[in-house]
Order: sequence, then C-alpha cells, then structure tokens
Amino acid sequence: MVLNESIVSQVPYFKTLHEKEIFLHVIGALSVKIISLSKAGEVLKINKDTLLQLLDSIGFNYSYLTESDIKDEQEW
Repeated sequence: MVLNESIVSQVPYFKTLHEKEIFLHVIGALSVKIISLSKAGEVLKINKDTLLQLLDSIGFNYSYLTESDIKDEQEW
C-alpha cells in the first residue's frame, strides 16, 4: 500500500520515505495488535526500548494490556 507522500514526509525520526512509510504501517499493526512490540522493533531495525521511547515521543499509547486488563488494573 502506498501512502500519501505529503503525510509520509512529515513522519519524524526516519530519513527515507520508505522507512517512514514502514513506520506508519507498523504503528497501524501495533494499534490493532496484529504484531508484537518485538516484531515491530525487528521490522524497524530498532530495539524494543528505543521503539517504546519513539512511540511515547509521538504520543502513541502502546500497552501490553488489553482494555479489559487496564480496567481491572484501575479497579484493583
């Protein structure tokens, strides 16, 4: 899938449009939980801790917990 180049070009931290496009696809896959954080890091060629910092810096909330887990944790 080819993303709109004007959107892709605004992605921080990655140099080439191809790297930026891959990052956007990885974020999508993470958001619907079809890949793990480890796999996302592997695809982007960065370690999990760096990926978590990157996601945090752009305001992407990633959690290992499901919505139900979070609710249970908050009520605990």
